[in-house]
Amino acid sequence: MSSEAPEERRAGPPQERRPGGPEERPGGPEERRPGGPEERRPGGIEEQTLREVVETLAPIERRAGSDGEREAAEWIAARLKAAGCDAAIEEEQFLDGYARTMSKLTGAGVVAGLAALAVPAARKLAGAAAAGATLAIADDISNGPRLFRRATTKPRTTWNVIAVCGDPAARRTLVLLAHHDAATTGKIFDDSAQSWAGERFPGVIERIDTSVPMWWPVLCAPALAAFGAVTGRRGLLAAGIAASAVATATFEDIARSPVVPGANDNLTAVAALVAIAERLRAQPPAGLRVLLVSCGAEEVLQGGIRAFGHRHFPTLDRDRTWFLNLETLGSPKLILLEGEGPVVMEDYHDRSFRDLVCRAADGAGAPLRRGLRSRTSTDSVIPSRAGYPTATLVSMNRYKALSNYHKPTDTPANVDYRTVLQAVTVTEAVARELADNPWIGW
Repeated sequence: MSSEAPEERRAGPPQERRPGGPEERPGGPEERRPGGPEERRPGGIEEQTLREVVETLAPIERRAGSDGEREAAEWIAARLKAAGCDAAIEEEQFLDGYARTMSKLTGAGVVAGLAALAVPAARKLAGAAAAGATLAIADDISNGPRLFRRATTKPRTTWNVIAVCGDPAARRTLVLLAHHDAATTGKIFDDSAQSWAGERFPGVIERIDTSVPMWWPVLCAPALAAFGAVTGRRGLLAAGIAASAVATATFEDIARSPVVPGANDNLTAVAALVAIAERLRAQPPAGLRVLLVSCGAEEVLQGGIRAFGHRHFPTLDRDRTWFLNLETLGSPKLILLEGEGPVVMEDYHDRSFRDLVCRAADGAGAPLRRGLRSRTSTDSVIPSRAGYPTATLVSMNRYKALSNYHKPTDTPANVDYRTVLQAVTVTEAVARELADNPWIGW
């Protein structure tokens, strides 16, 4: 498989020390403890911490498996150590894919459709090939065994950051997830149509609580070619060829496009991990171990978290471990996702944990909106399928979209830090509820 990435573009000289690193902060860690309400309010010391993390890491091109992703992981580990955590980097293997993998599979739909048109005697064989491409797409995007990706790509290296705070000897564990790699952009991520619809039909947008199934047209393209080939219906066959060609061009555009700064998606969550570490250092929760996990290779569809699960799930008790995924926190409104699924919708395991998150948010004066579900995938799907209570905090704008999603405008200047602060407050409240409630996890 040809999956060479464009030459990595870096901001600043390679040896330049980035401002705001843990070794340069005046006064050391003690001086920056966000202890009281004044420090935690918008514009206070805690917001300065959030900005420090986002503004330091955003200029680094953090493509999955790149030197920039490794550099970001090293900085995050050092910063979490400065916040009082025991932090380490775990080097893992992942299978690169996403855009290049999808373009090959949709391209197979084009070739199979053209073969069925050119050689009528081969229609059934061509239909089988197009159907196989459809199944391979569904397998890949739904985090299945990924047979095609395994057969056509070689493992690459990514870097997960794992830090521990709270009570390291506690029986209960809260795992907070983020990711530090960044996505490539592409024309498909232009959100003008959704903004237009939101301005003209706000009532319709308000009533829709499940995001648009962006992957379904990709699945339908080779499926149409397969059905047209098997049935001999040339109209369906032509539609399948055309749709597959458009999908192939779209994924090739994504594969060749530059990496975005990824401030909202997902440096806001990385910054939240640092802020939470500093809060829990100031007031450690007795009876709860907190793992702060920043994964790599999320943007190629859950590369780092799959490796984390393989390494750590055997030692994490399902009855005393909870996963809270922090994902794209810098849009104006904080929400709780109920579930996700590019192909089939899956609610996260154990609704009672999502109820707990919302109760904790209400008690902290930072209520969440509920009832929304996503047709894209996040790292939450891996622990949820493994049977761990799982929830996801994410944010959205007035059009129910992620602000600046996979766009070059996903910069630190466009992050709503009030929402990130709200997410930190909710997360701390969840941690303290899990630590203090005697009826949980027994």
